[in-house]
Amino acid sequence: MTQNTPYTAAQTTHDAHDMQRLFDDLAAANHILAQHEVLDGFGHVSVRDPRNPHHFLIAQSMAPELVQPDDILTLDFDCQPVDGDTRKRYLETWIHAEIYRARPDVQSVVHSHSPSVIPFAASSVRLRPIYHMAGFLASGSPVFDIRHCFGCTDMLVRNSAQGRALAETLGDSDVALMRGHGFVATGPSLPAAVYRAIYTELNAGMQQKAIALGGEVTYLDEGEGRASTDTNLGVIERPWTLWKRQVEALRRD
Repeated sequence: MTQNTPYTAAQTTHDAHDMQRLFDDLAAANHILAQHEVLDGFGHVSVRDPRNPHHFLIAQSMAPELVQPDDILTLDFDCQPVDGDTRKRYLETWIHAEIYRARPDVQSVVHSHSPSVIPFAASSVRLRPIYHMAGFLASGSPVFDIRHCFGCTDMLVRNSAQGRALAETLGDSDVALMRGHGFVATGPSLPAAVYRAIYTELNAGMQQKAIALGGEVTYLDEGEGRASTDTNLGVIERPWTLWKRQVEALRRD
């Protein structure tokens, strides 16, 4: 069982304003990913709890576009609520728990079924960065095939062992594809994970178009990928601020 470090009264008081902002941002992340058709009625996004690195924040089981700050749960790495909250949880919270457990550097995780990415998990053609906005894919986008580890299943990551196998496939990469299912994108922050999920989908669509042209496709190499990733992370607030404003405007209309 995961050992949870209790919050101190000082931490809870000191972090109250920042935590409310984080809850607001996580709700906004759900809306942004829905608007960009990375999440539909399914899929989810989480963020590691800054008060305790062995906890994470994620919405209760509901369509991402409907998530509000009050819908956010705090779970431990056994996917149990730390405060006794009994609201229904996503079946695949283990995706998030086991990636956070395996990767201390990861601060946010997105799980998506977006359509342009799924063919690359079923094909021998690998997903590779075709432009600088998806340079993070140069580190690789390994494919997790649950059948190889657990035989015939409903393709969902329903327990710790399955989540751990997915995290092992992800390794040090930022993105892993899931055969017959979707993908996971990770980031050193919530905005970064949202950015990577959106541009994974966009890159997949562009790569299919480039392949369809019939000629040789030139991809970013690892050096170009690292350099462009560093540049994009340095200005991540630019798209993040825009995306938040866009979903706020939609909700006012």
